[in-house]
Amino acid sequence: MVQKHLSIDYIEYESIDQLDKNDAQLINSAIEASKGSYAPYSKFNVGAAVRLDNGEIVSASNQENAAFPSGLCAERVAVFYASAKYPEQSVDSIAIIALKDGQLLPTPTYPCGACRQVLAEYEQRGGRKMRILTGSGKVVQVFEGVASLLPFIFDNLK
Repeated sequence: MVQKHLSIDYIEYESIDQLDKNDAQLINSAIEASKGSYAPYSKFNVGAAVRLDNGEIVSASNQENAAFPSGLCAERVAVFYASAKYPEQSVDSIAIIALKDGQLLPTPTYPCGACRQVLAEYEQRGGRKMRILTGSGKVVQVFEGVASLLPFIFDNLK
């Protein structure tokens, strides 16, 4: 038997104001996108903004449905829309935030497992690590690559 250890590195900023202008723009686009969230059941409004290699920003929000699990997370809506609109572009980075009662949550919101796997596939398609920014009312965390959030990516079919 061999015991192994797994660790991740990430950068944490105390506020959006500490980010460079491009990252701040991406977080603010995610915040703005959350206003289009349709979350009558959870009241959990998530926004995601994707920056593509060509500099375009595509943003989206979570969309719930009474027929669970027919809704879709903001991250997948944003990535799927970006891919449909700009099929030749790869994802450079994605920012994710969540609001509850119109206020940024005090802690970051991370992509669910399904979204992590989708992000992993788009990262592989792009051929390089995707930056993931998770924002909140107190901190912003920046991860380099989806493996930081999903270390054992399902990729056995390739």
